[in-house]
Amino acid sequence: MKCRRILCLCACVTLLLTPCFAHHMAVVVNKDNTVQNVTSSHLARIFKGEVKKWPDGRNVVLVLHNSSPDEIVTLEHLNKMTEAEVKALLVLHKDSIRTVGTDADVIDAVASTPGAIGFVEERSITDRVGVIRVDGKLPMEAGYLPH
Repeated sequence: MKCRRILCLCACVTLLLTPCFAHHMAVVVNKDNTVQNVTSSHLARIFKGEVKKWPDGRNVVLVLHNSSPDEIVTLEHLNKMTEAEVKALLVLHKDSIRTVGTDADVIDAVASTPGAIGFVEERSITDRVGVIRVDGKLPMEAGYLPH
């Protein structure tokens, strides 16, 4: 019995000290954007280039990472596409997508560009951008962005 408790305690400590590698992406927009909620299907249409204007008439400016496995996975699930299909769509629309290196760069680009929208890891959110709800949910709520 004592050995079982020690084993259980070791397992709990290991789980608590092991970092979580599941990253949650958040959708961020320029602070002047009045949109507070989008459906996942509307967000997919924005990514595909089918939606080019916000309700206030501003152009949609999509800001994505040069290389982000988490962002690619989110886009795969959001658009119900394979990785190859997502990458092909990115190449097809490369002239209408602003690409940057890091989450901080996404924040900078979105904060300084009216109509901009991008994806960042939830932990990278700052007060320089707005976070929009997806299907009525905020980051870290169950059902926010498929991942």
